Amino acid sequence: MGEKEFSVYQFLAGDIQERVRHFVGAEEAVRAFYHYTTNVATRMGITERVIITDGGDCCVAEWTKEKGLNTELLLDETHKESK
Repeated sequence: MGEKEFSVYQFLAGDIQERVRHFVGAEEAVRAFYHYTTNVATRMGITERVIITDGGDCCVAEWTKEKGLNTELLLDETHKESK
């Protein structure tokens, strides 16, 4: 069985959405997620949200400008994997 595929999206001020990675492995998706949640645009307040979606278009990780990392979402996914 092949590696799972993920996509990473960033949402910017002004209702701009950009897919920054498409159908990549988990490691690349997490690296991109980290980059887009810590880069200059984020520190300047331009980036409002960053998400990772799985191959089924389910959101598996989320960061928002207001709340930071959504740990509840991460915990939900961890529990699903252990069942």
